[in-house]
Amino acid sequence: MKRLVFPKTRRLVSNRQFKAVLDQGRRAGNGLLTLYATENNCGYPRLGISVGKSSGKAVVRNRLKRLLREAFRQSQDRIPQSFDYVLMISPALSRRLRRPEKQAVLKSLTLDRIQKAFLSLLTMLFGTASDSNDKAKCE
Repeated sequence: MKRLVFPKTRRLVSNRQFKAVLDQGRRAGNGLLTLYATENNCGYPRLGISVGKSSGKAVVRNRLKRLLREAFRQSQDRIPQSFDYVLMISPALSRRLRRPEKQAVLKSLTLDRIQKAFLSLLTMLFGTASDSNDKAKCE
């Protein structure tokens, strides 16, 4: 079985990288997540996660980021390669997290649910998984 890791080289870390994906990428959203994707020259997928302060306090935001990161990590073998992805919490979910019943909403956000939402967004964007193996230098 292939080991699924998530090293720093597979992350979008700079503001320039995020802006490139947000400006040039395709977008899909559902009630939980919003996904932007654009091609890269790395030969492997990279992920950037954005969870705004409107989603809650630091504990909530960090939990959401951990769930998103793990959903991506476990799905690496099922997603199109050579793409940069920016994954965000949808505005609808962010609004629900500000309501008094936010604890119930947080408990309903399981890894399985997040992963299914992520994979459905990929299907919306790409239809089926596509593989591009261009291994040029990655920025």
